[in-house]
Amino acid sequence: MPRVSAKRQITLPVEQCREVGIGPGDEYRSYVADGHITIVRMTPGAAKGFLRDVVADPAVSDEESLEDALDRSAP
Repeated sequence: MPRVSAKRQITLPVEQCREVGIGPGDEYRSYVADGHITIVRMTPGAAKGFLRDVVADPAVSDEESLEDALDRSAP
């Protein structure tokens, strides 16, 4: 059974890495939800074209957009 090291490092079982295609040097993201950690291998180019249908509003400056986003995320 893998254990968390003193540096909070973990070793993923080789069988699980093979199953999901994780290899040495791969980048990943980790998420915490409902008391569980999920590890997801990053796929280069996976988000390519994600925003292709978004139309920018030239009347809104970058600063206004940032302020709006920060206001929405404030508790």
